[in-house]
Amino acid sequence: MNDPKKSLKREIGLIGLSANIINIIIGAGIFVLPAIVAADLGAASILAYIFCGVLITLIMLCFAEVGSKITATGGVYTYIERSFGHYAGFLTAILFLFSNITGTAAVANAIINIISQIFQIHENPFIKVLFFLFLFGGLAYINILGLKKGVGLVKMITLIKLSPLLLLVLIGFKDVSLVNLQWETAPSLQQIGTTSLILFFAFSGAGSALSVNGEVKNPQKTIPRAILLSTLIILIIYIIIQTVAQGVLGDTLPLFIENPLGEVANKIIGPIGFTLLTIGAAVSMFGNVSSKVLSTPRIFFAASLDQVIPIKKLSDIHSKYLTPHISIIVYASLCFLFSIAGGFKELAILSSATSLLIALGISIAVIKLRRKDRYNTDSKSFRIPGGATIPILSSIAILWFLSNLSLNKMIAVGLSIIFLTVVFFAINSKLKKNRRP
Repeated sequence: MNDPKKSLKREIGLIGLSANIINIIIGAGIFVLPAIVAADLGAASILAYIFCGVLITLIMLCFAEVGSKITATGGVYTYIERSFGHYAGFLTAILFLFSNITGTAAVANAIINIISQIFQIHENPFIKVLFFLFLFGGLAYINILGLKKGVGLVKMITLIKLSPLLLLVLIGFKDVSLVNLQWETAPSLQQIGTTSLILFFAFSGAGSALSVNGEVKNPQKTIPRAILLSTLIILIIYIIIQTVAQGVLGDTLPLFIENPLGEVANKIIGPIGFTLLTIGAAVSMFGNVSSKVLSTPRIFFAASLDQVIPIKKLSDIHSKYLTPHISIIVYASLCFLFSIAGGFKELAILSSATSLLIALGISIAVIKLRRKDRYNTDSKSFRIPGGATIPILSSIAILWFLSNLSLNKMIAVGLSIIFLTVVFFAINSKLKKNRRP
């Protein structure tokens, strides 16, 4: 159904792209993060947020520069493939897609689990299958109908999901006890590093959101502005929520690991507050899934178009709606199947490490693209000030993050890369003649 005269429309503006980034990053994590961080650092948790926020800003600046130079659909896959070639693109596409599919399926399971706290439905496998079918089938249908409908849903969900969090902050500040925010000794760098590693995963997701780059209006300006705006908003929200949760619950905060914000709402508002935050958590998770279904299929589309993934149908564009409908259907179907299978703890290792490796590739890509374009600089693209200082610092920060991974995680990532390398070279000879120059 491809038409050479047709291409994906550029219909996403600053607010739409910012909402998509915020929607993906602020998913299920924000509703459990305060207790996890407090368990490690107590009242000094704010230090980890600030420290991690600085490092994340360095990384996102690199995303902003590369994203303003490479504006085609595919996000991080396209950034890496255009910067380092098909092999790196293949690794990025497969690892990134795999981690996104399993991560989305895990969030889908989290949605039904948290809904079950109110309706007690998770024990019925038939209802679970129907729920997943309705969830992924409905989102796929909306996104096939057109980009505007998908982005419109993302904007609406972003507003809805942030409302209970902002309400909790506004009401909760009056119950914050300064005593609960005091800390006697500063945590060690190792403690901050371990906790910041967790926070990095809470900030991950921008790569998925940027998969719609090929459909962004005025991408040279819109992409970096959306990245920096959304990163700032997310960091502020995280810090304020942690402050309120710590200030209200104090030393008891780590005890409510499953739903700490629900407990904060229960203490300052009562059972109604607990119910509202529980529903808010479900909506937030739904928003995360909706953004993934909007964004991630574009990686299938781009990788197929480049023949990095040798399935031509994935690069089909719908003749009427001009959306990558086959990629959307395939992605939603895989998420549905993994959701039914359940149990994705072992896959979180690959997902987490992949985000770090891709971010490292993006940081290095900044330097490489500058060397490549040093005689042909695009004045419209965003350029990080300070020369190579920021991408170098970003690379060091990512390597530091990776150093906090366990040996088992490093081995798992290494084995995965070896396996994918064998697969790549096995199919490369058949595709070499057909690849784009």
